[in-house]
Amino acid sequence: MSRKGRGHKGGGHEEGHADERWLVSYADMITVLMCLFLVLFAMSSIDANKYAQLKDSLATGFGTTPSTEVDSSVGVIVDPDLVDAEGVGFTDSDTKEKTDKEAAKKEVAKFDEIIQQITQNLAAQGMQDQVSFSVDERGLTVKLIGGQAYFAGDSSVLQPDAVTAIDAVGAALSGIDNHISVEGHIDPYGQGSPALNDWELAGARSTAVLRRLVETDTIQPERISSTSYGGVHPAVASESALNRRVDIVVLTDLSGDAAALIPGVVAGTG
Repeated sequence: MSRKGRGHKGGGHEEGHADERWLVSYADMITVLMCLFLVLFAMSSIDANKYAQLKDSLATGFGTTPSTEVDSSVGVIVDPDLVDAEGVGFTDSDTKEKTDKEAAKKEVAKFDEIIQQITQNLAAQGMQDQVSFSVDERGLTVKLIGGQAYFAGDSSVLQPDAVTAIDAVGAALSGIDNHISVEGHIDPYGQGSPALNDWELAGARSTAVLRRLVETDTIQPERISSTSYGGVHPAVASESALNRRVDIVVLTDLSGDAAALIPGVVAGTG
């Protein structure tokens, strides 16, 4: 009887330990839930930029195409070559304007060199006062002023002084590639020619100058042309020798936007 009682008591003790095993499973579940909540909390406060970088890194690692989204606050946004002294980035329009200004400055510098060369050539003949110059969006205009000095009466025949002046101009223009326009003008306030009308006389004189430049001063025929303006573009609004002129215009090669900047460069405001 006593042996039975001891055996019964030992079996009860083992059953009591078995009933407490649920605590282990419960503790494991609580631990897992705590880890889950910690992960969820961490994900709710993740930095979006770091998450995007992590996503791209994982995508690259698995051989897929990364996102093309760019964090505008990280990295070089503007090419350093397109940043001015104040640190402001240029747009395409700003870049084109800067390029046009540089081109206009170079064109004006080239025209200044031509003017200096022509002036030196004329000074050697004592004729530096026989022409005038102007530079605008069309290009460089060399004005042969005074019809009586360059042409006999209402004729289109070149006088000796005209030949000397034209040769001085032609020597400076023979080495450039610009197109040249020779433009004839007469004085609409004068008596006119009994033999030729205004258009014919202005055209005959501009053609005479063109032929001298081509036949003697080696200007290529394909880059020169002659135009008659008659009396529609007088230099002054009264009878004057200034209206009886032939203009030799060295036309600019620049585009319209760049050419429009030339007057500002000449005036010192461009």
